[in-house]
Amino acid sequence: MRPALVSIDLAALQHNYRLAKQHGPGRALAVIKADAYGHGAVACARALAADADGFAVSCMEEALQLREAGIVQPIVLLEGIFSADEIELCFQHQLWPVIHASWQIDFLELHQAANHQQLPCWLKLDSGMHRVGFSPDELAGACQRLQRCTQLKPQVLITHLARADEGYNQATAGQINRATAMAVQLGLQLSLGNSAAVVGWPGLPGSWSRPGIMLYGANPLLAPHPLSSQLEPVMTLESEIISVRELPAGEAVGYGGRFVTRARSRIGVVALGYADGYPRHATDGTPVLVDGGRATLAGRVSMDMLAVDLSDIPAARVGSKVELWGKNLSADEVARHADTISYCLFTAIKRIPLHYY
Repeated sequence: MRPALVSIDLAALQHNYRLAKQHGPGRALAVIKADAYGHGAVACARALAADADGFAVSCMEEALQLREAGIVQPIVLLEGIFSADEIELCFQHQLWPVIHASWQIDFLELHQAANHQQLPCWLKLDSGMHRVGFSPDELAGACQRLQRCTQLKPQVLITHLARADEGYNQATAGQINRATAMAVQLGLQLSLGNSAAVVGWPGLPGSWSRPGIMLYGANPLLAPHPLSSQLEPVMTLESEIISVRELPAGEAVGYGGRFVTRARSRIGVVALGYADGYPRHATDGTPVLVDGGRATLAGRVSMDMLAVDLSDIPAARVGSKVELWGKNLSADEVARHADTISYCLFTAIKRIPLHYY
């Protein structure tokens, strides 16, 4: 079989969740939307089931996948409901929707007579991100409308911090202050803490945190942090060298001839490319580990293959093990060379089998 594979360390995932809960406020929702950021939502939820206070997903399809797999913990729908039909599914599967828009409350008001059971919901405040949520001026009215509904009971005020990854700044402090004041005014619990806030804002107020990227071992901040250094990588992307050739100085490698050898060089080809999720726009010099030694990307990434400069690893050969990121090479470092973020690396993975241990 083709040697490309992804290894998922479930013990590392459990470690990272416990670290997030230890340093965050109150209970912690494990965010496993987007197929657990490419790590496999069902497997990750099962691994966390003994510890997690609940899970957060983006939408109904993701929630139903977890329920069908036997996950019984609370599940929060971060984008809430998309149609009136989904209200009944929330009751049937005990899902907690985030209500962020008036049109969602419209659905609930029309659904009044269908079910007399009350289900917790979360109410979203736009405290400064300006993506979704009620403005501070709209929030009290939205909460009153929800309280008149027989089905849902607003329980938690949720907001999203747009710049928590930058460390301390006035914009984030303002968002925290606005959300905290609104939660007190409305008598609701509070959820502020995404991964960046859990790591970078110790003493954050709230009843629930929402660790996401930190669960998977990546640094949620733009700069190194002592707590981030305690996170353990969960995903390791691996393959093998399938070709090695000696080239003289002045030879171009790959599409467009972007990489040109400066001296006599050994060029290896790895069985992995952008169709597997490796970023095509990664630059020459992007680090790669070959048999544990550091090599660098040489030329543009192809659909199924990429080339690396093996000149400093003379023992490398066909069959040598290659780590693209993971336990020994940080995904954050690779992402910087590709002008992207670890979130994009993880969620782009496809076509490669995932192996759990």
